[in-house]
Amino acid sequence: MFKRVTVKKNERGLLLRNGDFERVLQAGEHRLFSWRDRLRVETFALEQPAFSHGLADYLMAREPEVVESEFVRVELNEQQVGLRSDNGVLVELLPPATRRLYWKNGLVDVKVEVIDIGASAEVPATLAARLVQTQLRPRAVAGLAGVLQVQVPEHGAGILWIDGRVERLLPPGSYAFWKFNRNVSVELVDLRLQALEVTGQEILTRDKVALRLNLAATWRFTDVLRAYTQLQKPADHLYRELQFGLRAAVGTRSLDELLGNKTVIDEVVTAHVAARLADHGMVLDGVGVKDIVLPGEMKTILAQVVEAEKAAEANVIRRREETAATRSLLNTAKVMEGSPVALRMKELETLERVAERIDKISVFGGLDQVLNGLVKLR
Repeated sequence: MFKRVTVKKNERGLLLRNGDFERVLQAGEHRLFSWRDRLRVETFALEQPAFSHGLADYLMAREPEVVESEFVRVELNEQQVGLRSDNGVLVELLPPATRRLYWKNGLVDVKVEVIDIGASAEVPATLAARLVQTQLRPRAVAGLAGVLQVQVPEHGAGILWIDGRVERLLPPGSYAFWKFNRNVSVELVDLRLQALEVTGQEILTRDKVALRLNLAATWRFTDVLRAYTQLQKPADHLYRELQFGLRAAVGTRSLDELLGNKTVIDEVVTAHVAARLADHGMVLDGVGVKDIVLPGEMKTILAQVVEAEKAAEANVIRRREETAATRSLLNTAKVMEGSPVALRMKELETLERVAERIDKISVFGGLDQVLNGLVKLR
């Protein structure tokens, strides 16, 4: 007729009579009257403060006094979240519509702070800083998947999107947003000068010559919100406009015009793109053609043309030098014609150069005979 049950000091017991809840057993020894009833005692370790049992909903609905005396009751609506702390340490973020029971007066002191998230998606700054600090702890906080944490760098900005709409622009700093009941995302944007390359563009010139061009451009944002509200992908839009400007610059000019004035492409592309970016919160800082690649046969033709031009220039220079040399010789002859002494000096100079190339000289008849025999004045 009696059943003796012992509940340890670190446990609580749940007495079930014929399968129905009767009461909660505290730590100690209990003498239970059974008679013909079937008694069953389920024990729960207090190291685990959460009461996970199929009778939890029944207790909250039908046994309010038991819940009030034995448990910490948590019932959140659709616009509330709970911050659960065990012994003063944050351990879990409870999502909306959570219904739970935690053991009271056990080994773990459980407290739940309820926060209303319906008014704003942004997490208060003090709580956001607290959530960031929990990432450095060895024990992770459960439920942080429901919070979007964002770090906006000093040289950038963040575009806050809520349910597909641009909410506002975030300056540099740390932010956190509730993801419950809404679709929240932050797109980071670099506000520094950015580079964009348009490579491998094959375009026909006006005289039907196929060119392969590589273009480089630098740009930056002037109004981020305008750029992202008017354009789906600002960088892709700039890339297409650079392509169109490059085709407008090359397709309307001949190869000779492009090779004769290489800056015309930069000027045309800059004017074309700048006019189309003015209303989209973007500005083009600079444009430059990196490479102009000619087809193989055109390279050969241009090489032949350059070779012929250089050969003609060399021939002109050679003729000019020959004419100058002949004119110099004629002037020298005129001087010598009127001055026998100058002629004699020239002869001696010539004789000196000839003598430098002779290893041995035999003289017969004296030095005067050698000079007069080699060079005769007429």
